[in-house]
Amino acid sequence: MGAPQRILTVEGLKKYFPIKAGVFSRVTGYVKAVDGVDFKIRSGEAYGLVGESGCGKSTAGMTILRMLEPTDGKVFFKDKDLSSMDKDVLRKMRREMQIIFQDPYSSLNPRMSVGEAIGEALEVHGIATGKEKKERVVSVLRDCGLDEHHVRRYPHEFSGGQRQRIGIARALILEPEFIVADEPVSALDVSIQSQIINLLERLQEKYGLTFLFISHDLSVVKHISDRVGVMYLGRIIEDAPKKALYSSPLHPYSQALLSAVPTIKPGVKKERIILKGDVPSPSNPPPGCTFHTRCPYAIDICSEQEPELKKVGPDHHASCHLVKKAV
Repeated sequence: MGAPQRILTVEGLKKYFPIKAGVFSRVTGYVKAVDGVDFKIRSGEAYGLVGESGCGKSTAGMTILRMLEPTDGKVFFKDKDLSSMDKDVLRKMRREMQIIFQDPYSSLNPRMSVGEAIGEALEVHGIATGKEKKERVVSVLRDCGLDEHHVRRYPHEFSGGQRQRIGIARALILEPEFIVADEPVSALDVSIQSQIINLLERLQEKYGLTFLFISHDLSVVKHISDRVGVMYLGRIIEDAPKKALYSSPLHPYSQALLSAVPTIKPGVKKERIILKGDVPSPSNPPPGCTFHTRCPYAIDICSEQEPELKKVGPDHHASCHLVKKAV
């Protein structure tokens, strides 16, 4: 069998939010939430996107799906350019691309029953109504670990973990190929997080799903992802297969993040890397390498020239002047 085909290609993606001031609301600057992101996801793969809060992960996910309009760049889904697609055509493509939101409390309409919330998309896309709709809703609910009698109940009657299962069912009802999972377990108790992660893995295998899995929790990403992109201040600074990244991170920021992940191996003690300073403002990012103001290894060129995201190993890329480019 050949290598899996690429299902998503992101090229130079940017999303800037204008800063307005004064009586006439003149634009005085921009918050560069996503500032030139490149990565690829293969069919059937789970790609983890990690980084500190505020680095632009969720904005990237929503911009890829065009829930937010991109400022610049291209997004290709199965070789179709989403970034310039007509909205009517994009609407039809929504069947193949869905999102699981972070907060299972605010992402469900409290006035809609579970059956209505999940089945709504079937009617919107003209796929099923009546008895057929109900049968599809019950089937996907069961796949997500809930029962038929839950169809008539309302969101306030469920726990956080159950609500997230409902959110997952809503994303699955159209049988999409690609799902953006935006921090799907961060709002849940630790005891429930593993259940949801295991559920996502089972569903990925059953439905043949491709995931963009967004999280700030590196231990969660390690469990579910095949490849990982590390994001800092709107840019991806390292992209590698999971095993390579977790065993041999090459970018100083990746090394610092992974040093904070606790280990359960007896007798193994990690040396924690404490970064100096705070994350700079995305409205005024530093020149050169955006990480140089906190990097313990920074040299003169780091503040002068932006490093390219270069190949540094097999399927491994890093954006750092101190890391040697693969020959």
